[in-house]
Amino acid sequence: MMEANPRGIPKAPFVDNVDEYLKTDSVEATLRKFTEATSKYRFMENSKLQQRGSLEQKIPEIEKTLAMVEYLASQSESDKPVKTMFEVNDTLYAHATIPPTNTVNLWLGANVMLEYTMNEAQELLTSKLGIAKKNLKETTEDLEFLRDQITTMEVNTARVFNWDVKQRRSEQAATA
Repeated sequence: MMEANPRGIPKAPFVDNVDEYLKTDSVEATLRKFTEATSKYRFMENSKLQQRGSLEQKIPEIEKTLAMVEYLASQSESDKPVKTMFEVNDTLYAHATIPPTNTVNLWLGANVMLEYTMNEAQELLTSKLGIAKKNLKETTEDLEFLRDQITTMEVNTARVFNWDVKQRRSEQAATA
């Protein structure tokens, strides 16, 4: 069975002895196989880089929302309204006066907004934040693992290519 990281990304084999490795396959087929594997690793790396970027954007948004829910929860006992500015768009803010409340509406995405009690909202956001941070950690680990596998495959390719050049030179020297 092939070794893999905890999320199932296969580990690249290291070709220690090129002579032994090439007994089962031709140089061309081996180089083609290595190039294909390297391309797959690069594709996975690009996918993980996009995932990391998305998570790096999402985590601060969740933290900001959680902080606001916690603030509103702390102000819910007061009978004074909360005056604030809220973000309508990236560069557009509006003034708001929020009356004392025990509920909050959270935008879940996909055109869905739900009303939660303050405790439910805090639990949901805390859970989402924990999951996002865990996913970011795993994605970062996967990226490091993928970089190692790409390097291993590039080294393997170079070793097989150099072995082939050496063999051809030996054959040319023998015939000359």
